[in-house]
Amino acid sequence: MATTSCFLHRQRALEDDQVVLFSTSNSPDESTSPSSCSFSHSPPCRPPPRSPSEPARHDVTVKDLSYRVQPQGSLAAPWSFGLLRNPKPVSILNSVSFAARSGEILAVVGPSGTGKSTLIRVLAGRVKDQQFDPKCISINHDQVTSPAQLRGTCGFVAQEDNLIPLLTVKETLMYSAKFRLRGMSQKKREERVEGLVQELGLTHAADTFVGDEENRGISGGERKRVSIGVDMIHDPPILLLDEPTSGLDSKSALQVIELLSSMAKAHQRTIIISIHQPSYRILGFISNYLILYRGSVVHSGSIGLLEERIAKLGLQVPLQLNTLEFAMEILSPLETTYCQGHSPALLDKETLPYSYPMWPGVETRRVREKSNEKQAHNHYLLDFSEIVFLCSRFWKIIYRTKQLLLARTMQALVGGFGLGSVYVNMRKNEGGVTERLGLFAFSLSFLLSSTVEALPIYLQERRVLMKESSRGAYRISSYMVANTIVFLPFLFAVAFLFAVPVYWIVGLNPSIGAFAFFTFIVWVIVLMASSLVLFLSAVSPDFISGNSLISTVLGAFFLFSGYFIPKESIPKYWLFMYYVSLYRYPLDALLTNEYWSMRSKCFSRHNQDDKCLLTGEDVLKSRGLDKDTRWINVGIMFGFFVLYRVLCWLILVRRALKTTK
Repeated sequence: MATTSCFLHRQRALEDDQVVLFSTSNSPDESTSPSSCSFSHSPPCRPPPRSPSEPARHDVTVKDLSYRVQPQGSLAAPWSFGLLRNPKPVSILNSVSFAARSGEILAVVGPSGTGKSTLIRVLAGRVKDQQFDPKCISINHDQVTSPAQLRGTCGFVAQEDNLIPLLTVKETLMYSAKFRLRGMSQKKREERVEGLVQELGLTHAADTFVGDEENRGISGGERKRVSIGVDMIHDPPILLLDEPTSGLDSKSALQVIELLSSMAKAHQRTIIISIHQPSYRILGFISNYLILYRGSVVHSGSIGLLEERIAKLGLQVPLQLNTLEFAMEILSPLETTYCQGHSPALLDKETLPYSYPMWPGVETRRVREKSNEKQAHNHYLLDFSEIVFLCSRFWKIIYRTKQLLLARTMQALVGGFGLGSVYVNMRKNEGGVTERLGLFAFSLSFLLSSTVEALPIYLQERRVLMKESSRGAYRISSYMVANTIVFLPFLFAVAFLFAVPVYWIVGLNPSIGAFAFFTFIVWVIVLMASSLVLFLSAVSPDFISGNSLISTVLGAFFLFSGYFIPKESIPKYWLFMYYVSLYRYPLDALLTNEYWSMRSKCFSRHNQDDKCLLTGEDVLKSRGLDKDTRWINVGIMFGFFVLYRVLCWLILVRRALKTTK
């Protein structure tokens, strides 16, 4: 595979000593590994000790970073001999080298598809470990040894603003502080959030909902600033942003860049952004530019150095274009001169990394590695404080989701009163037995399908969950436990609103115990349905496929419940569906609850000799219910409730481990 690469060997004097800053190799091994880099073996130059009042610096140096990805193999015909199934790796970045200083903004620019976003994700450690050699990156002259170090050091703001729309700006930042600053007292967390709200210029919108396309909230520029604040709450020394001005108008884009510039200068923070086409006014807030073309560097340095290079090419920037816009039109000549070594920008005084050590010794590095390993092992465990914070957030979201509250309440009441009005004062004869069976079957279908409206909410929460859990804000296990705790009473209220009218209007078993068990069964049914929807929302990529999948699964469960087709008539290869059907066990429990205390009651008599033809016991035997298996069925139903949540947890953990955004 041909790759574009150029290797620069430059030296610069520092305090009468010559230090080799970049050294590369042309060995063939570099082109076959996922990422190749080479380093100078000269000892790094260390600055004098920093005074306590001086902000710590975190300068980033990248040397000959290459990044390749293996495309997914396609299904090919047997006669392809594996040629199509094993495509060659695709080179995204080719020997990229640059330096970013504290207190400045470095902008990565270039045409679409040139590797800008990939470079930002690599620097943030948001790529798969096997595709990335972190030793190509140094922070304060110390080589990074793992992507986990980058994830722990750098704040990363993705292009998409994945925020919860029903939280206010202040609540969004406060919950982020609770998750990321758990070692800090509540008072200090509040002070941190208040200071950050002022720094972000969001004081006027602190109590305004974030909002989304459906719910009006803050503006696009304010949403971007909130996203920046969420990833800055733990005060990372290095901040990486992927297209922070994407989708914003010129004024909002300028405000975001002004904010980043002030943050860089005030806190000596190293900021690296990818940006598509900055306006003329934005250029003044950015110190240095890294221009990429086909995955390779064609310019690294200030805008002034870029103007000098353009002048040396014998070209002049047109009046209607700024320097960077014109550079995008002459990328090929810039690439040629850069590879020929005509660009001194990479190593000029402005971009020379000169800072204090981030990891001063081997012992400190070992402590960090042990901490990362401990965090990885605890990824599957529970944390009480996380559960408490997540429960609080869930309650606010549910309370503020008026459509969901209203829909669930109206569904339960309309369903209960509607079914009651259809089956009012049900008969106590043989026809009434058939009607009761139909009532229970329809109630099951209604209850199991009543939670589908929560699918869009789960899908929206999943995006936020993947972002927060992949960055170590909280564990997915804590999220699942908090979700269960909060929805238990909410779904019980829904079950009670449905059970009361339908039970007493229809005239089911008048026993108070039977009514209590009926309400309990309805609650467990709704819990099962909620777990099923939660599991399928973790599997489904979007709402349309998720809705189709839920309808298909529920239809299959209903078909093999034993209501339409008796167990004896189900083909053997489909018999397993009878045992995994969510309809079978609650249907048997409802029938047992209705007739077990009325086993000797006669529901049909012969007109001539008054002989009983159908008793409650006969009804139960027709379903194979010779024993009181109500609590066994309840146990199986709870098993389904837990099973689907465990499966959902496993899928979400797998998704979080693969998340690179």
